[in-house]
Amino acid sequence: MTHASSHAAHDVHLVPQHTPGADDLTETEQSEIKQAETDQAETDQAEILDLDAEVLAEHIASITAWLPVEKGPRHIVDLGCGTGTGTFALLARFPEAEVTAVDASAGHLRRLRERAEALGLADRVRTVSADLDADWPELGRPELVWASASMHHMADPDRALRAVHGLLAPGGLFAVVELADFPRFLPEDAPRERPGVEERCHAALAHLHAEHVPHRGADWGPKLTAAGFTVEGERTITVNIDGSRNDKVGPYALSSLKRLRGAAADTLAAEDLTVLDHLLDTGSPLSILRRGDLMVRTERTVWAARRA
Repeated sequence: MTHASSHAAHDVHLVPQHTPGADDLTETEQSEIKQAETDQAETDQAEILDLDAEVLAEHIASITAWLPVEKGPRHIVDLGCGTGTGTFALLARFPEAEVTAVDASAGHLRRLRERAEALGLADRVRTVSADLDADWPELGRPELVWASASMHHMADPDRALRAVHGLLAPGGLFAVVELADFPRFLPEDAPRERPGVEERCHAALAHLHAEHVPHRGADWGPKLTAAGFTVEGERTITVNIDGSRNDKVGPYALSSLKRLRGAAADTLAAEDLTVLDHLLDTGSPLSILRRGDLMVRTERTVWAARRA
């Protein structure tokens, strides 16, 4: 299972980058470089996930508040927990609950545990490292399972849905949260030098998303029903956050667009890449951090499904 959390930021690094001159290196040197690139990508992803949690905290809280729980769950499983966006929102929403946080990334789980320690919540969190495309670990019998921006990464999501159905306690709830698309940050007519560059980045990546994450954007309602669930609610939340009112929006946009640029570099025009590089250069007068017109624009849909 690809690392997943409350945000699809990780969807933008779909094509491995080739290191110039790599063919001239020894196998050991190539392996070391590849590991360093993997570690850096994981660190960058964790940064975006943490910023996502801060910027969208209010919206995440509104989703957890909406969940049709019949009584406060005592055991929750967070599938594809990332650095803990959903985990900590669920701990706040359900103060009597303990959360088992599951992810394939040891680095993300480490950051989650460190944050839990810092918040005095370590006794309410258990982390489990697992690839959910392989064999599922023992996760107990939770009353609530949460999967935010993780189901579409499953190689066989129908199998995963059936696994969750078997995992849940009778009467338990499964919350599936998915994003419509990667967030937008710039106005449509920006930047002045190359209007629409952000949309062209998204267009350049559309075919990669279709190839590598074909279940992104799926309607999970019928899939949940087919897996034996009763869908009790579906809600779409539109996110529009003014960057002038949240000082984390600038860094969030910077980190996100860096990854977007890296993934789309091979298909963008040279002029677009040049403008993007100016936007991403924190020392440039054109830096995205100097703009006063940033907005976080995206949508999230949540399905609440009950096991009989």
